[in-house]
Amino acid sequence: MLRIARAIKKSYGCRYYTVVGDFLPNDKPPIFQDGLNLDKRTLVSAERKRQTFTDRSQLKYARRLVVKLGSAVITREDGNGLALGRLASIIEQVAECHHEGRECIMVTSGAVAFGRQKLTQELLMSLSMRETLSPSDHTREDAGSILDPRAAAAVGQSELMSMYDAMFSQYNVKIAQVLVTKPDFYNEETRKNLFCTLSELISLNIVPIVNTNDAVSPPMYIHDDTVVPGTGKKGIGIKDNDSLSALLAAEIQSDLLIMMSDVDGIYNKPPWEDGARMMHTYTSKERDQVQFGQKSKVGTGGMDSKVQAATWAMARGVSVVICNGMQEKAIKTIINGRKVGTFFTDYASNPSTSVDVMAENARSGSRVLQRLSPSERASAIHSLADLLVNKQDKILEANNKDLEEATKGGLAKPLLNRLALSQGKLKTLSIGLKQIADSSYENLGRVLRKTKLAENLILQQVTVPIGVLLVIFESRPDSLPQVAALAMASGNGLLLKGGKEAAFSNKALMDLVKESLEPAGASDAISLVSTREEISDLLAMEKHIDLIIPRGSSDLVRNIQKQSQHIPVLGHAEGICHVFLDKEADPAKALKIVRDAKCDYPAACNAMETLLIHEDHVSNSLFTEICNMLKNEGVKIHAGPKLASQLTFGPPAARSMKHEYGALECCIEVVKDMDEAIDHIHKFGSSHTDVIVTENDNTARRFLSSVDSACVFHNVSSRFADGFRFGLGAEVGISTARIHARGPVGVEGLLTTKWILEGTDHTAAEFNEGKRTWLHEKLPVN
Repeated sequence: MLRIARAIKKSYGCRYYTVVGDFLPNDKPPIFQDGLNLDKRTLVSAERKRQTFTDRSQLKYARRLVVKLGSAVITREDGNGLALGRLASIIEQVAECHHEGRECIMVTSGAVAFGRQKLTQELLMSLSMRETLSPSDHTREDAGSILDPRAAAAVGQSELMSMYDAMFSQYNVKIAQVLVTKPDFYNEETRKNLFCTLSELISLNIVPIVNTNDAVSPPMYIHDDTVVPGTGKKGIGIKDNDSLSALLAAEIQSDLLIMMSDVDGIYNKPPWEDGARMMHTYTSKERDQVQFGQKSKVGTGGMDSKVQAATWAMARGVSVVICNGMQEKAIKTIINGRKVGTFFTDYASNPSTSVDVMAENARSGSRVLQRLSPSERASAIHSLADLLVNKQDKILEANNKDLEEATKGGLAKPLLNRLALSQGKLKTLSIGLKQIADSSYENLGRVLRKTKLAENLILQQVTVPIGVLLVIFESRPDSLPQVAALAMASGNGLLLKGGKEAAFSNKALMDLVKESLEPAGASDAISLVSTREEISDLLAMEKHIDLIIPRGSSDLVRNIQKQSQHIPVLGHAEGICHVFLDKEADPAKALKIVRDAKCDYPAACNAMETLLIHEDHVSNSLFTEICNMLKNEGVKIHAGPKLASQLTFGPPAARSMKHEYGALECCIEVVKDMDEAIDHIHKFGSSHTDVIVTENDNTARRFLSSVDSACVFHNVSSRFADGFRFGLGAEVGISTARIHARGPVGVEGLLTTKWILEGTDHTAAEFNEGKRTWLHEKLPVN
């Protein structure tokens, strides 16, 4: 049990802390004699072991946070005053945190800069007369540099606080200025008063704004070996606001310290040097891996100072993030768990599992795959296909664990169906992978175009991999070996991000992928992102990832398409597939095709969602037979507007004609002819797969040429829109885009081209001067 209040009273003697009873960390806060609870009053260090958050996803639970604003963040780049727009954004975020119930303290710089701006204006006005009397006087040019920093601080502190007060008042937040000097930390009495003041301010729902009182004292410095009064422990050297914020954060037991600077975070060496790498997570063990450059030109602390301060605070149980204060919404983004800045924690992930490292390995692994012979790549895919069958017991055991967890968690039935694996599925997967292997021999380096530009000058266009792919998929563990095989066949590096509902299955399958690549020395080419990496962070890795392929719900695909601003996304958001029964449709064929299109696998993106029926069939038996068949299969029917208007007692009206049910549900609508059916498809479809059932070949040809979808079929089920059924072996997904790849995307969709030009001693000038002649003769590619 803990006696926190006793420790507080012992340390600082504040009158507010007389605890009634003991409590455990997970218990409710104790009641104090003055009626205030612990989370508003307990600010100083208690006699207990505190630990930092283990990963960024936990930062949303930060109750108490300290935000330190560096001089480079507050001041303008030209040094003339404050960056008001940037500062207003930061204040807005702090105010939002405050209204969310978080306890916020700000440590701010900027008083000297703000004061220098004001005094420079006054000084320049006073110099006008001097320049009039003596034109050779150049004092104006040095006006800013001759000002005393203490005088500037004296002017700037009041101006700065007035501005803070005006900005925070827009959000109904009260603030208080707390100026500190060196004796406040040397003297036990003033130290006690300082933290009791902070305690009282926060209990009154006021945001304290702390700064050094540079008007009366030089920048503070307490040596590292200084013993903090009243504690018997060594303190931190306070020489700038970095160390000041670290000390305050530790003393008040802050959950999170956000240090805002003018750099994105900690790099292993100065960012402008070759080989510099952003360190998204930092532990004290990585201190020797960092080389520090020069400090900011406007602040007193450099990056070395920030790391020292952050490490010191981390050792005392404070999680720290060093970030770029110029980034939009940096504070809220950090609290939401996004990968912004450098996260300091005692519990960092193994660097080998870092997504950045995985992506770099995928890039180098891709180059290894490209150097392999076609038979070596095919052999790796054959090995994976065999492993799916030979180790199916291990795979199905892992899959059963996922199914049990998903069932307990109430996962929807369509998603459960996608999650489930079986011996039949694994056998089909194995066959598909062997097809990929057998057709992979001419994927890379295939000559698409060959031109003789001039004598002994030959140009070739050849196929090459895209680079590194990121495939994000939900519920479908069978996607993993399919996509892995396609990546092997195309020589691409691959990162896979599966849903947590398939964690056991995905791990078992990824082990087999690694095993199949090991003999070729390319096991790093494909990796499974199994950390708590946010998808939004993966989408920001444009330096490492060349193409994103989402496979899952329409919401997932739409969100990825919306968030990915710099990496192209290949895929489709919806699978609203239509089957049109023409007036000349064969009834037996129609029943067979509609049943398969809707009922074979309702959760698939190529399942029928809307059935369009020619109006002539409404009055004959086909319409009744179709409805009875669907009802017998358990399909819930919705009526389109025209059908609903013709039926007195019909099925319920569809909420929308542009809807993907993904279950045993569909919509039925009536059209007067094929042209109206085509218009309906173009208006409400998703350009995925659309079908016509008719015995009239001319009508079929018009439909096939007129419907603008990735797949258009005649007298076959929409379920044929699949890479395996197309003979592609497998697919990474189905694309409804119009650039690069469309429809089921197999190996061809994962390739791009490069140009290879071979000559002797050709120069462009020779052609301009008439010494050589262009031929541009097309040559056979074989």
